[in-house]
Amino acid sequence: MRKLALNDEILLNIEKPARYIGGEVNSVMKGKGKVDIRFAMCFPDVYEIGMSHLGIQILYDMFNRREDVWCERVYSPWTDLDQIMRTKKIPLFALESQDPVREFDFLGITIQFEMCYTNILQILDLSQIPLYASQRTENDPIVIGGGPCTYNPEPLAAFFDIFYIGEGETVYDQLLDVYKEWKSSGKTRTEFLESAAQIDGLYVPRFYDVAYHADGTLKAFTPNNKKAPHTVKKQVVMDVTDSPYPMKPVVPFIKATQDRVVLEIQRGCIRGCRFCQAGMIYRPTRERDVEKLKEYARTMLKTTGHEEISLSSLSSSDYSSLKELVTFLIDEFKDKGINISLPSLRIDAFSLDVMSRVQDIRKSSLTFAPEAGSQRMRNVINKGLTEDDILEGAGQAFEGGWNKVKLYFMLGLPTETEDDMREIARLSDRVARKYYEIPKEQRNGKCQITASSSFFVPKPFTPFQWATMYPADEYTRRASIVKDEFQQQLNRKSLRYNWHDAQTTVLEGVMARGDRRVGRVIEEAYRLGCLFDSWTECFDNDLWMKAFETTGVDIGFYNQRQREPDEIFPWDFIDIGVSRNFLYREWEKAMKGEVTPNCREQCSGCGAVSFGGGVCYEG
Repeated sequence: MRKLALNDEILLNIEKPARYIGGEVNSVMKGKGKVDIRFAMCFPDVYEIGMSHLGIQILYDMFNRREDVWCERVYSPWTDLDQIMRTKKIPLFALESQDPVREFDFLGITIQFEMCYTNILQILDLSQIPLYASQRTENDPIVIGGGPCTYNPEPLAAFFDIFYIGEGETVYDQLLDVYKEWKSSGKTRTEFLESAAQIDGLYVPRFYDVAYHADGTLKAFTPNNKKAPHTVKKQVVMDVTDSPYPMKPVVPFIKATQDRVVLEIQRGCIRGCRFCQAGMIYRPTRERDVEKLKEYARTMLKTTGHEEISLSSLSSSDYSSLKELVTFLIDEFKDKGINISLPSLRIDAFSLDVMSRVQDIRKSSLTFAPEAGSQRMRNVINKGLTEDDILEGAGQAFEGGWNKVKLYFMLGLPTETEDDMREIARLSDRVARKYYEIPKEQRNGKCQITASSSFFVPKPFTPFQWATMYPADEYTRRASIVKDEFQQQLNRKSLRYNWHDAQTTVLEGVMARGDRRVGRVIEEAYRLGCLFDSWTECFDNDLWMKAFETTGVDIGFYNQRQREPDEIFPWDFIDIGVSRNFLYREWEKAMKGEVTPNCREQCSGCGAVSFGGGVCYEG
């Protein structure tokens, strides 16, 4: 019988104790004496968020298929339990065995969002693992980070032993085999890290030195260990159809953010939006075989009991077998009360037939992302979407019976003018007008158009990595302009407008393009009490500003200065296949408002063809 790490008294006095007890359906129990390697897989946010993440479910399943490895899960304790664990000196534990994380061989942390960086330090601190990789001994777990934020790992470089650059299904088996061999060899921790550094896609920060110019920009980034490569090449799964996929994903005890079966239908995106990091780092686009996806759907609904299937990809409309797959799901499961969720649809490619059939099962609001209000701005960001496309797609949706539409926009994009901002409200109004063109007797009540704007954050490996940002008050001013324009619209009673927090946008920008010096700010903010910074109720901007002041790090240097075409960026040692020359050409085209065709229309010579497959080789 497994002994829980938290006693009944603690569990009865914290919010949602089911977050911490493990034992869910499909969780894997092996026993620590029966394996050679114990791997704690961590999502540095609360259980409900982490349990919704497909990447961890894939790796959890893949690792546990190995008889010599036991992979368990770890999430950030919410603030109530965090305080109790510190007071009572209870070490952070894994859910399956309830054993302390510090007893594991590996602590793997997925890094999905910059605003979770202080939670990473919480995980290390509560696990009683030294924060700095340089202070760890042979008795400490190897701390390895993966996920999209590792495409600029430098702000977190001091805290990690290894970063895994790329898709997890590729070289983890090789790393685990190397670790197993090292574990029985009696060699030092440094010698293991040297072996790891020679595996493609693995970056060991301690093996590199950084030098800066007098103006603070990067002067040089060089290996200090002959085993470390000058360039780290991202790892890509070219055959996504036959790569590991969890047929029995763990089913949470409490409602997760996405409580459903997830079918990843493809990786990558053909569109080339210039603000979108995922669209660049996950190139080339690779599709899963539709017959395999049908098999997955049947199996996973049986093994989980979920009542919803979500099709996951960056742009679902571009999946070549979308209509066949959706038709199958509707026909196969229509009598079983299964809902089908179709996120990431492009309004121009939306099928009225598919919409109507999905609506028969459960009607909800539809979400589209024009990203910019004016056609000029949509050309700048290479959205490849005209106003006619948007209005025609919305009209089809309304005729199909929908009356609620969510529209997502960005503010603060390069070259944005006040007129571009106001066009967000005007376009939303034109969408509402499209609804009222339908004869009154055919309408489904009043329509509700909810427009939301986030603030643009330049990300590494995008054409906009050269872009400047603004101070928080400027973002707020821009949102006020849009809000004011909404009040002027004819259909304002049918329109709602929300916007993202400007202060977190500024911080996200610093950490997205930061270098190793930003690590001092993250640590200081954590010491001051910053935690769960992506949660509005926990975020404290004053503490962050104090951390910048104490460490002497200038926000303006990272966010507001002009970057030169040839400036060395902290992430330039990573090779994602997409060339820097291509990204700069796209930056120049953005400044001219020129559109680049999508990858199926015409190859733009980005460099992803070097991976030898996917959309680059179709036909």
